[in-house]
Amino acid sequence: MEEEIYSGLGNGGGTEMDTKVVQTFQRSFVQVQGILDQNRLLINEINQNHESNTPDNLTRNVGLIRELNNNIRRVVGLYADLSSSFTKSGAGAGAGAASSEGDSSAAMKSAGHKRNRPA
Repeated sequence: MEEEIYSGLGNGGGTEMDTKVVQTFQRSFVQVQGILDQNRLLINEINQNHESNTPDNLTRNVGLIRELNNNIRRVVGLYADLSSSFTKSGAGAGAGAASSEGDSSAAMKSAGHKRNRPA
């Protein structure tokens, strides 16, 4: 299945640039998957601590939630870097459209933009 995803990248020429783009994608997705796996474990522990209602466990959740938030920031950063790298390589059709999306992601990241949730 990965081969199907990656086969559509680039100009279809199998150039060195295509290989580098694919390697960058693979490396980034492996990193993202590792972080997401860690987040799953953190969320399970947070839920268990919350259900226990013991003060020590609830206090521990503060640190766990911070770690979870930092992991989410790392994933966003990896995707922003990946988007930028992909755009700079000129791979794929519509690279100009991807550029503006990648730029706005990077701008949001650098500005520390937070999403507002309804109360």
